Parts: sequence; C-alpha cells; structure tokens
Amino acid sequence: MKLGSSAQPKPEVRFKGRQVMVINDEGQWTAIIGVPLNTKPGKSKVEIFQNGQTASVAIEIQPKEYPAQYIKLPKGKEKYVTPPPKDLARIKRERKKFGQILSVWSNSESVDTDFHLPIHGRIGSPFGLRRYFNGEPRNPHSGLDLVAPAGTPIKAPAAGRVIDTGDFFFTGNAVFLDHGQGLISGYFHMQRIDVKAGQTVRRGDILGTVGATGRVTGPHLHMNVYLNRTKVDPELFLHRYLKTAAK
Repeated sequence: MKLGSSAQPKPEVRFKGRQVMVINDEGQWTAIIGVPLNTKPGKSKVEIFQNGQTASVAIEIQPKEYPAQYIKLPKGKEKYVTPPPKDLARIKRERKKFGQILSVWSNSESVDTDFHLPIHGRIGSPFGLRRYFNGEPRNPHSGLDLVAPAGTPIKAPAAGRVIDTGDFFFTGNAVFLDHGQGLISGYFHMQRIDVKAGQTVRRGDILGTVGATGRVTGPHLHMNVYLNRTKVDPELFLHRYLKTAAK
C-alpha cells in the first residue's frame, strides 16, 4: 500500500488496531500488511497517522479459495487430533506464550523482506490448505512445509534476533526470529535447536536441524511468517528462491 513520498515524515499505519510495517520503497513510504485468512472479502479500513493527522483509508480484500488436505496421523499420534485434558492445559499456556512472541515489535528502519531458503528441500504442503486430520477439520495450514531428511541444517533466511525457542505441543521444537517491524519467522518440528533467546543471527547462520517433533507424519521443516501478528504466506518472501530451486 503506497503512502506517499518518503521526503515526508514516516507515517504510522494500523490495521485492525495493530501497527504494521512501513518501509521506504524507491522513495515511497509503503505499508506491508498481513491480512488474516478468516478476513471476510470486501472493504476494510487502514488507519494512517502522519504530521499530527489521522486518515482512514479503505482497502479491498479479495476472496481466495484454498484446496483441502486430508492427513492420516499414524498410530500413537491421536492426541494431536483430540488432545486429552492435560494436553489442553498445556496448549492453553503455549497459546499465551505465542501471543507474547508475536507481539514483539522492533523499530528497524530497514527490513530485509528478500528471504533465502532455510533449507533446500522438496516443497510439501503450501500455505492456506484447509486441513483434516484423521477426518476431523482443523485450522488451515499456517505456513510452508519443506521436506528434507532429519538432521538437515536449517539456516536463517535473513538477519534477525532470536525471540524465543522451545518445545511446544503442536510445533515440537521451535525457533522464532524477529526481523523488524513485526516481521517474524518461525521454524517448527526441529530435531535440534542450536540458538538461544536474545541471540543475533546473520543470514545463513545455523538455527538447528530438521526433525519430526510435534504434530507431524515425517521429518520436514514447517516455516511460518508473521506480519502484524498475522500468519502470511512464506512464499511471498521466498518466491525468488523457490523459483530458482524449481528449475
């Protein structure tokens, strides 16, 4: 969303009450907004604060249909479809933790949105699939799956700071990176974690290795990307390298 010349003071932009990324793109202030998958098509409002004034601008949300995916979890993984009470309590605690992670905001003047591939692997499930586990409907697929053997090194796709790491119910071993202005990436189902909270990483630094922890059917890397606390399609940031890898 173009906001005018960068010769003017940088505006602050909010969508659904949340601050969004604003970058200088070839002399134009540009807002990059994460739109939740459950947003209804039609007009939505964006608030712009600049020079002591507030403006409300309408944007058009276009409909998009995603295909369905049916997954059969192996025996012993049934708890990931219908978690027992003790696991529900854990999930509730972890949901609060995720909220804290995704609320991180760092005022970086420059944000690298041109991500490299964290691993070179076959593309598995893409973003947005309507998912059914053992026949039960669950939340849409929130990221991009890259399939590679267990133990494959996972590299930071861009510079960032490690917000947190941990072993969570659904995601297994996970790492979250802050890239600035609400752009956060997450790496799930890892076998091993090689970084710690607060650590600064450069593009290409090893975060850990591919594994099969959490709700999975086999080894792979699930990568999430978030903007203004909203899950967005990682391919928007990886498209140039995915295109090269496909050749």
